[in-house]
Amino acid sequence: MAIMTGSCLCGKIRYQVTQLEPQMAHCHCSMCRKFHGAAFATYGEAKAENFRWLSGEALLQQYKADNGTVRQFCRECGASLSFATANDDGSVIEFSLATLDCDIDARPDAHIFVGNKANWYQICDTLLQFKQARE
Repeated sequence: MAIMTGSCLCGKIRYQVTQLEPQMAHCHCSMCRKFHGAAFATYGEAKAENFRWLSGEALLQQYKADNGTVRQFCRECGASLSFATANDDGSVIEFSLATLDCDIDARPDAHIFVGNKANWYQICDTLLQFKQARE
């Protein structure tokens, strides 16, 4: 079992992942674009038992959107760390893949919410594309 670690920009929040789930996606919804300040956000997933905060958990701040989704970020540096759907049961943690401090062999397998993508960005790869969430 490979142990992967990740952190926020200032390094005060650290986490560990022992196994990634196979689904990883580039999310093009307008909220992810605004939250990340980019054309899309890329999320990985880990079962809750394969994810744990190592340090700085008290610095986690939450933003709950009108649609019930919850985004967690470092209140010190603002780095985006995790995302939860409105009906999240806590069994899977979706985390910002770019916050990993190590290389991984897995790759994103889809673009989601492409119906909301930035008009100035062109998807140029052959990954599956979903107008909304995965179908």
